[in-house]
Amino acid sequence: MTIIDKIEQEQLKPDIASFNVGDTVKVHCRVVEGGKERIQIFQGLVIARKGAGVNASFTVRKISYGEGVERVFPVHTPRIAKIEVTNRGKVRRAKLHYLRSRVGKRALLVKSAN
Repeated sequence: MTIIDKIEQEQLKPDIASFNVGDTVKVHCRVVEGGKERIQIFQGLVIARKGAGVNASFTVRKISYGEGVERVFPVHTPRIAKIEVTNRGKVRRAKLHYLRSRVGKRALLVKSAN
């Protein structure tokens, strides 16, 4: 194990919920406004995961007022308070970028894992 690997191991968050592409998640983000800090929840569908270790990130998509909104979150950032999985999805793709072209309820339609 190299020195870089040891430093990266220290940066990893130990308490991350296991989630995959197709799951609906609530990401609790820490937002600093002025001198105050609050938690803001971003709920949506995980359409992509990439990277490994400290460099791992995931993309969450939601429909807000009829407009698609995507945010990319690093998995091991201190800005994320916690990740809640609200619904497990069953998908056959590693990336769900095809959902971008869909409109309405079909844009977030992913089969349940049950």
